[in-house]
Amino acid sequence: MTRASSDELLVLHAVRLRGFTDTAATARRFALDPGAVEELLLDLQALGHVAWSEFAGLGGWSPTDRGRAHGEQLLAAELAAVPGGHEAVAATYAAFLPLNDRLQSACTSWQLRPRPGDPLAENDHTDPAWDGMVVSELDELARALVALVHRLTGVLDRFGGYDRRFSAALDRVLAGDGSWVNRTGEDSCHTVWFELHEDLLATLGQSRGT
Repeated sequence: MTRASSDELLVLHAVRLRGFTDTAATARRFALDPGAVEELLLDLQALGHVAWSEFAGLGGWSPTDRGRAHGEQLLAAELAAVPGGHEAVAATYAAFLPLNDRLQSACTSWQLRPRPGDPLAENDHTDPAWDGMVVSELDELARALVALVHRLTGVLDRFGGYDRRFSAALDRVLAGDGSWVNRTGEDSCHTVWFELHEDLLATLGQSRGT
């Protein structure tokens, strides 16, 4: 049995996953109507669950502590309403963790290429064999992610899309733009994976230090 999420949960969850996001990006995250999302964000702001801030000409929404707590209550109630849901997501998270270690290692190898006397030497991407090793690892992780997302969407619809977004970033890498391995502010391989990790932790009511 799978379950669709309420718009309130999706909007609040999108803000948490993104950390700092504008209205349009919040709506795009779960393919919601932008007008309805704007109204929901204003309602959530009035309740003290999200806050709007501006920095260096950029404005965005962020979750408040109160909003994070409320969001976690919604997530817990949603998961509890699916028979066997918590067990299924927890088991999938356990399968995710060793893959997460591999992803972190791959991203580190994309940034660093140890040399004699300099174990933290920057990867200048002049060694195609080294970079090819990293890309091959990311390709294997993309394949593993398909199975994980399939298991998660069997519980909650909102987990859909992580595998497609990761593969889309990897396609850009394969096309020659290596920045899509770990660039920030975009759906790079690292960004999508990091977001899935946060999603799993939030859904299970855990923190990254657990």
